[in-house]
Amino acid sequence: MTLFTAIIQKETKQILRDKRTLMILLGMPIVMMLLFGFALSTEVHDAWVVAVASGGDPMVSEILGGISQSDHFTLSGEVPSPKEAEDLLREGKADMAIVFSPSFSDHTFDGEAKIQFILDGSDPNTSLMRSTYAKGVIASCLGMDSSGVETVTHYLFNPSMKSSYNFVPGILGLLMLIICCMMTSVSIVREKERGSMEVLLASPASAKMITLSKAVPYVGLSVVILAMVLLISKFILGVPLSNLPLIIVISLLYIVLAVSMGLMVSVIAKKQIVALLFSGIVMLAPTMLLSGMIFPTESMPWIFRIISCAVPARWYISAMKKVMVMGVGLSSVKTEIAVLSGMAVLLAAVATKSFKERL
Repeated sequence: MTLFTAIIQKETKQILRDKRTLMILLGMPIVMMLLFGFALSTEVHDAWVVAVASGGDPMVSEILGGISQSDHFTLSGEVPSPKEAEDLLREGKADMAIVFSPSFSDHTFDGEAKIQFILDGSDPNTSLMRSTYAKGVIASCLGMDSSGVETVTHYLFNPSMKSSYNFVPGILGLLMLIICCMMTSVSIVREKERGSMEVLLASPASAKMITLSKAVPYVGLSVVILAMVLLISKFILGVPLSNLPLIIVISLLYIVLAVSMGLMVSVIAKKQIVALLFSGIVMLAPTMLLSGMIFPTESMPWIFRIISCAVPARWYISAMKKVMVMGVGLSSVKTEIAVLSGMAVLLAAVATKSFKERL
């Protein structure tokens, strides 16, 4: 029994000595509970709505008042034509457009009153929920008059509502992160854990050259996987690859960013298990839950929307949806490219400086 107690004490002390692993293990349940409890929501919140209607119609004003008072929507304004409303959706300045037929109030009893919903179909589930919520608000505003109103839904970019249009950009962001970030960090930490890093550093090669050379194969592998995913997306899943050169440029930028993140993890971690846990908690979980890959960021509480801005995959997935599915050009993804470039430069600089100090 004394031996049993001694072993327990030994293992307890060993766990307590490894402060970083202990912090990760204790922090993981807290982070996961907060994410799953607050960030993961399929409800619609603060969707930006633009209206197309003739001015002075009392019933239209009542409906728009109900839309603006709803927690699910924010009325961003009115435009004179459906074409201008579609342009706002393409530019990301609106999530949904509501188009009212002319003289809407005069035709609610003869069946000629019509309402058209124009939504971004690149995220089918979210778009469907937005239209459902909007129909509910309109029905509550019209009351009995809603029976004479015809509603039509038009989905931009993805009229057939294929789910692959939504998950392919997310899968790309996740795969690049796993290969470039997690595998790079584990590869370098493995050398440090085995003690072979000192042997490599004794060679004429510098620390920077060694770490970068170990990352290059994973960059090459990522490029191969990128090509495979794009081919499958185009010829099997039927996802449009509009502006392919821009897709490749943004993806290469994201790969450089992911490698820089992997180098950062390898600086922090001394053991492979720590690198894996750190990558899983700090990178993979936020990528899946806070990037918009599964759950729209608009439905999250404001604090998580702010945190999601620090998740690189959010900007990459947003850019991929715009370029790949919507077919927009460079001017529409300038913000995403600027943020990804800034993150890549910052992480690369910090990782390089850290390696110089520690190795």
